[in-house]
Amino acid sequence: MQTVYPLLAIVAAYLIGSLSFAVIVSRAFGLADPRSYGSHNPGATNVLRSGNRKAALVTLALDALKGYLPVLAVLIWGQRFGLGEGTAAWVGLAAFVGHVWPVFFRFQGGKGVATAAGVLFALNPVLGAFTLASFALVVYFFRYVSLASIVAALFAPFYQLLIWGADTMVLAIAIMSLLLIWRHEANIRKLLAGTESRLGHKAAPPPPPPRPHGRGGPHGGHGHKHH
Repeated sequence: MQTVYPLLAIVAAYLIGSLSFAVIVSRAFGLADPRSYGSHNPGATNVLRSGNRKAALVTLALDALKGYLPVLAVLIWGQRFGLGEGTAAWVGLAAFVGHVWPVFFRFQGGKGVATAAGVLFALNPVLGAFTLASFALVVYFFRYVSLASIVAALFAPFYQLLIWGADTMVLAIAIMSLLLIWRHEANIRKLLAGTESRLGHKAAPPPPPPRPHGRGGPHGGHGHKHH
């Protein structure tokens, strides 16, 4: 059972991570699918482009929690099943991978910034705070969320390595950071070309959510008005 419990925890974390809350929340709020506009990324930043800040905040919170809670559960209750910090780190990575490649949404997921942040805060709150501070500083001075995400991802494993040493968590954090940077490949190209959008700049409005047609076709059965 020493091998079964870690595998069960990793699979469960992946399935939790596969809940694409950007899509789920957008549907609940009657918004367009976030994969159909803006960056086509199912994440909180793209949901914000819909103009609905509440939906974006709910998405951000849920995406962070799906990384935070599985790791926290292992740290709190895992010891009785032989699960330690090493397993918690791989559980966090599994939740992140679920967000990036969600099995419930045809493996078309987001970039994983909020989920990665949740994982880091659960593994080590101080590491999470340092990484978040790096993110916030870059956003404040440069107004690029993508650049801030990349810089924070680069710094996270180095913070862990330099302050707490080469423990079992470094490798999982490093893999998560590399995947996050790779998911920002298109943003890196735009940053180099100077075409990346800054935070606060309005993007093109998203399309309205599809509505069922009434009887008589797309015009709902009404004929043309005569003047």
